[in-house]
Amino acid sequence: MLEATCDFVAANPECFERSLATGHLTGSAWILDREGAHVLLTHHRKLNRWLQLGGHADGDTNLFRVAQREALEESGLEDIQALSENIFDVDVHHIPERGLEIAHLHYDVRFLFEADRRLPLVVSAESRALAWVKLEDLARMNTDQSVLRLAAKTARLQKG
Repeated sequence: MLEATCDFVAANPECFERSLATGHLTGSAWILDREGAHVLLTHHRKLNRWLQLGGHADGDTNLFRVAQREALEESGLEDIQALSENIFDVDVHHIPERGLEIAHLHYDVRFLFEADRRLPLVVSAESRALAWVKLEDLARMNTDQSVLRLAAKTARLQKG
């Protein structure tokens, strides 16, 4: 997926723009609680599944900043700390046709954050719900393989 994303960026100077109909870059935040036992997920309104928070770059070429902005906007949390500004994961996934929007790809660059699970959450218009989910419970959620891969990477990181 990293190679596909690099090839896409090299071939498409407008890759940060949502207007590129075949696909575009997005930034996502994998947000752990302070103990590293739970992850914050959103029940995505359009895709009808539990996913990490994130969204379109909309012209911003700094995908870390995009992920951080989207995390704040979609969670209502006032304090989200970056565990690293390095890329944690890259995923390419299909977005189905919806209304006037044709089916396309999201080239999603993901970053690792943490937040206090006790702080209040505010559900945005893009979500049906927000929830802190135990990492070991993710396999029972209506999610996708990339979220399970993020959880596996987290477990490997925590083992050292």
